[in-house]
Amino acid sequence: MVAVSDGQTSSGRTPAAAVRAPVGRPLLSLALTSMMDAVGAHSGAVYLRPGDESVLEMAVMAGLPRSFAAPWERVGLSAPIPVAEAVRERRLVWVGGAEEMARRYPRIAVVLPYPFALAALPVRTASRVYGAVFVTWPGSHPPELSERERQELTTACDRLAVQLERAASKNRPVRAETDLLDTSPLGDAAGTLGTAEAARMVARLPYGMCSLDLSGRVAFANPAAAELLGVPVSGLLGSQLWMAVPWLNDPLYEEHYRAALISQEATSFVALRPPSQWLSLRLYPSTTGISVRISRARAVSVTGPSGPRSEDAPYRLVSMSQALSMAGALTETVSVQDVVGLVAEEIAPAVGCQALALLGARAGRLHVLGHHGYPEPRVVERFDRTPLTSPTPGAHAVAHGVPAFFESRQHLERLYPARQASHDGFAAWAFLPLIASGRPVGACVLAYAEPRAFSTHERAVLTSLAGLIAQALDRALLYDVKHQLAHGLQAALLPPSLPSLAGIEATARYLPATRGMEIGGDFYDLVPSPPLAAAVIGDVQGHNVTAAGLMGQIRTAVRAYTTVGQEPAEVMRSTNRLLIDLGSELFASCLYLRLDPARGRAVMARAGHPPPLLRRADGRVRVLDLAGGPLLGIDGSAAYPTTEVELTRDCVLALYTDGLIETPGVDIEDAVADLGRRLGEAGDRPLEELADELVGHYAAAEQRVDDVALLLLRARGDD
Repeated sequence: MVAVSDGQTSSGRTPAAAVRAPVGRPLLSLALTSMMDAVGAHSGAVYLRPGDESVLEMAVMAGLPRSFAAPWERVGLSAPIPVAEAVRERRLVWVGGAEEMARRYPRIAVVLPYPFALAALPVRTASRVYGAVFVTWPGSHPPELSERERQELTTACDRLAVQLERAASKNRPVRAETDLLDTSPLGDAAGTLGTAEAARMVARLPYGMCSLDLSGRVAFANPAAAELLGVPVSGLLGSQLWMAVPWLNDPLYEEHYRAALISQEATSFVALRPPSQWLSLRLYPSTTGISVRISRARAVSVTGPSGPRSEDAPYRLVSMSQALSMAGALTETVSVQDVVGLVAEEIAPAVGCQALALLGARAGRLHVLGHHGYPEPRVVERFDRTPLTSPTPGAHAVAHGVPAFFESRQHLERLYPARQASHDGFAAWAFLPLIASGRPVGACVLAYAEPRAFSTHERAVLTSLAGLIAQALDRALLYDVKHQLAHGLQAALLPPSLPSLAGIEATARYLPATRGMEIGGDFYDLVPSPPLAAAVIGDVQGHNVTAAGLMGQIRTAVRAYTTVGQEPAEVMRSTNRLLIDLGSELFASCLYLRLDPARGRAVMARAGHPPPLLRRADGRVRVLDLAGGPLLGIDGSAAYPTTEVELTRDCVLALYTDGLIETPGVDIEDAVADLGRRLGEAGDRPLEELADELVGHYAAAEQRVDDVALLLLRARGDD
């Protein structure tokens, strides 16, 4: 009773909800077409809500091919589109034209950038929402919905809801019905003139004539059309025009057909029939199809590689490939400056602006995150920390989430008089709010050198690009906060500077891994504990906050055990027991030295750490392959033997972590030998230069899989 008798959708698929195929009239189709007739709409659709699911599924569409609404055949109730909003808020949603559509629903406007009006209503009773309906009118519809139209639509939806409730109470499934492309009577022109005579009359016309149905298929073509298009009439009939004529198989030409059907306004364009014949095609739409007049075009001046474009043709601001490329590039940005750079280098040229600024919103104020193209940067930077309540277009865009387009300086200054005192040298602007996950993160300001009339299509594209920028900026802001937090934590856990020691010159370097949060467990320290100082370097397993926190505990413990006077072997044993008592699943390597520069000696204890390098005053380098114990945190009873080494004047000790010597595909012994060679060659340089030389390759690397720590000690004797 409530489904079409064949039980299939327009695509031929049997709905999953269909258990059997009850026979009866098509309830949804009749309700929809009756509603459209009552208000003079030219297309519409009914959505059903399956059970209590948070989705709407298109059940039937009338007046236009379903492909026009393909992106919204199944939508979530949280989706930013009118039918979902109508269900969420249980009210009629009215969109009065293309400009309002671009402002409120940019995702729809970028796909359908044509002039049309739309109303969406919930289909509901007092206790349940069964679905929703939308209907559309041509762009010529008044910007406001009349009270009569509102009443007709509301009453029709209420009536449909009651019918659906009745069907549910009788356990009769409601399912998708066959779409209706022809919702209007054909008229009686053929009966008045005679079918044969009408065909003969059209055949005598000196220009081409084609008739397209609502799906774009050719239902009629006269001989002149076939001759001009270069395809016989038999090859045209039954095929979509842009598919039957190879040189018309371009999305831009198909877009004219879509624009004509949705707006119900005549449109025209020119196309090149290879090799050099330009044709003019004018489309006259109605609710039953499109009549196409084809003639030879007057001389066409080709000014660029893309060929001519008629004034009626929608300007494709950004091609699909460009949009996909920009979206892909934005997903690869990491920091805020990455986003600023990408917008400046790729998006600004694509949309034709000459300058841009990215503004962030934080703590009720705007913050200038970056800008490009302004001759005087101060005119942008003066808006840094502007309150969101201030009467400026940027603050208004963020505070209200509404894009603003100003076609001239006079237009901008009329609405924002305060801007008269802050000329930036430009003549048109777009202020685009950046909304991510439903909250404002900032605004993107695009500035143009010349006055500019922003078309509906352009506004829709810019608004959609702002959505992509917002997502990238939101991620980048979060990354920058985490990055600052990680670096602050790392800086707090490592010594801010090394103390001065009698007879010892020291310097250190630390480079975090470039993966993850750029924080790790490598550490070093120099402890001035009289009578003898101590040095330590170590590496806690992992490159995360847990590793960094454990590293801080180990460093503090070593310093404490040193201060109370424990010997090197006991410092290592105590630290090992502490690590086991903490219950951590991480291990740590460590190298501990008790320094005695007055005697020219150093006592070392090692726990699974890479061997230090000793460069003598004569330039020879020795790998100190010391005896040692296992990694800290493995065996509570482990012992750590000590070794005494010579540390005479001008000797250099290089203590490092494995990040400095481990490189994929390189043998560890070869890497240590190479480090020793470089230490030998550069060992006479000042210690700061020597440290930079030893870590130079790693400091310049874009990718470091491990942390790098280096501690250099040079013996200076008693001075």
